Amino acid sequence: MPQHSHAIVHRHGQTHYVRIWAILCALLAVSVAGPMVGIRFVTVVTAFGVAIVKAYIVCSHFMHLNIEKKFVVYILGAMLAFMIVFFSGVAPDVLEHEGQQWQKTYVEPSTGVSTEH
Repeated sequence: MPQHSHAIVHRHGQTHYVRIWAILCALLAVSVAGPMVGIRFVTVVTAFGVAIVKAYIVCSHFMHLNIEKKFVVYILGAMLAFMIVFFSGVAPDVLEHEGQQWQKTYVEPSTGVSTEH
């Protein structure tokens, strides 16, 4: 029976996964400490930056996307691009309350809980 030369088998020991877990815990600490600084830019950078790095680590080490065929990475990149295009298209309507020729008239309904005694 011939060996399949194209099959790459990566075997990691337990210490590899413990190291990845420790890195993810450290990134969790950074994402929790970021908003405590009180600077909005630092909060946004730590929230999104750490989330992207953590997603990359999980995809590459636990989902093993780094050893998959290249078209899987291209499909993942295309889906990410579609998400960015979708967000860019709807963000002006969702994030702003007024525009050049329109006004957001929807008001969140009250919960019915009164703060007066």
